Amino acid sequence: MIPTTPVPAKDGIANPAPLGLCAFGMTTVLLNLANAGFIELSSMILAMGIFYGGIAQVIAGVIESKKNNTFGLTAFTSYGFFWLSLVGLILMGKWGWFTAPSGSGMAAYLGIWGLFTLCLFFGTLKLNRALQLVFGTLVILFVCLAIEKGTGNAGIGKFAGYEGIVCGLIAIYAGVATLLNEVYGKTVLPLG
Repeated sequence: MIPTTPVPAKDGIANPAPLGLCAFGMTTVLLNLANAGFIELSSMILAMGIFYGGIAQVIAGVIESKKNNTFGLTAFTSYGFFWLSLVGLILMGKWGWFTAPSGSGMAAYLGIWGLFTLCLFFGTLKLNRALQLVFGTLVILFVCLAIEKGTGNAGIGKFAGYEGIVCGLIAIYAGVATLLNEVYGKTVLPLG
């Protein structure tokens, strides 16, 4: 049930972090269910990548800029565009618009995202433990996926899938905890 009385935002702008974290987390879990071999990579995952992991995170990032949160702006818009670019890479190659990236090409793509994520991880050291875990596990995920694409080692890819599910679940937890803590005005779920 949606409350009929909104919780007032101190600066008049709602906190976009729950949206961004849940969009990232849910899309990450679904893609990594496929990486781990539980489900197939399908239009369901690609649609989530475009609309929730992609567009919703970009919107969250833009709102973060209105809240003067440079970290939130950078993280949410970057990972929103990551999802959009990943879907683009998959579909452009599949549709024959451009040559699909090689294994080494995808390793470079995932590797540079891993390096970027490592840089952002250092920013989380001034934030809460939940975000440290999200970004720390995301660095590991990108590194594992880059190694898998570069070497063709399916075992590493499957491990990355399991690790990515954990990363996504932590992000969902952080998003829901932020939301519930604000709604209730107290710590319902700790962020650390």
